[in-house]
Amino acid sequence: MRINELRDRDVVNVNDGKRLGVIHDLDIDLENGSIKALIIPGAGGFMGVLGRRQDLVIPWKQIVKVGVDTILVDYPVEINSER
Repeated sequence: MRINELRDRDVVNVNDGKRLGVIHDLDIDLENGSIKALIIPGAGGFMGVLGRRQDLVIPWKQIVKVGVDTILVDYPVEINSER
């Protein structure tokens, strides 16, 4: 699989079934040539700009399944999460 095939896929949390967003970037280990984490942009506030939340960084070990259109992840659910 190529890296550009991962971009723009929906990322869904298997713990609560919520869509976390789409992959915006990857954290890559250049020494080993492996993907360390997926990076999903934080949700924006007013008009997608003001009050933007921090990006989600999901370690590769938390990937459950990479499908054709969706990537399933085992991401901890926060009790008072606004996402």
